[in-house]
Amino acid sequence: MNLEAELVAVVLAVDVGRPWVLASGEPLALPAGPLRVEEESLQSGVREFARERSGFDLGYVEQLYTFADLGRSSDDRRMVSISYLGLTRAQIAGSVRPTDWSPLYDLLPWEDRRHLDDSGPDRLGEELERALRRWSNGSEERLDRCRFLFAYDERPWRPDLALQRYELLWEAGLVAESPSARSISALTAGPMLHDHRRILATGLSRIRAKLQYRPVIFELMPETFTLLALQETVEAIAGQHVHKQNFRRAVEVQHELVEPTGDVSHDTGGRPAKLYRFRGSVREERAQVGTKLPLPR
Repeated sequence: MNLEAELVAVVLAVDVGRPWVLASGEPLALPAGPLRVEEESLQSGVREFARERSGFDLGYVEQLYTFADLGRSSDDRRMVSISYLGLTRAQIAGSVRPTDWSPLYDLLPWEDRRHLDDSGPDRLGEELERALRRWSNGSEERLDRCRFLFAYDERPWRPDLALQRYELLWEAGLVAESPSARSISALTAGPMLHDHRRILATGLSRIRAKLQYRPVIFELMPETFTLLALQETVEAIAGQHVHKQNFRRAVEVQHELVEPTGDVSHDTGGRPAKLYRFRGSVREERAQVGTKLPLPR
């Protein structure tokens, strides 16, 4: 059996309140490339091929996990994939190669709960709940996992458990790439290459967890922005709405993350809105001591 190593990147961007991931091809695949012996570091390798694929430079980059299970590839190779999370300020509509980007929640649709504030039915949520309760088949252990991860029976929703939710759906045969997949619905989206959807869920869990103690969100924002744009970007990654007044109080007063520029934006469709920027001290100090953004639990 041949042993090969590669780098895989989960590259995220938010454009006008919509989250995107760098993924293309048929089936969709995250950007990946062989581990080159001449690279000075793994991180520089990730930055290089992400730049080649997207045309944009990555800001924040961190290593996620090394995936090395048997059976990850479709041939007799054993592929070791070292995965990284990268954030960029890409504007997808103006991208040199916009077809390289895919809407994040087209691939993990159960992770976007922003629509639950609307009056319409939650078709995917209702169908998944029925299927998961059937899969539990009287097992309290299985049912407890479903309740905890999918917030059934008045349990709180944990946005940072995206990976665990994917793994539960895979085990229950409710995603297309599961070996025991059942044709319950096309609502859970088609498979990605190999285990790339699992790698994507790993990246989403990581950034959602970091939102609650480190202001990595500035890596997704332009130099100046309105508070509404900042809130919408946080909500896009978190997959749920935050309380407007509490959010603004947190970023302006409690954690002193932003400061007004003195300018206003006229692109809001209504009254001009104040423009803000992240404080210089945030980038230097908060990266070390951390801060907590108000995500509902």
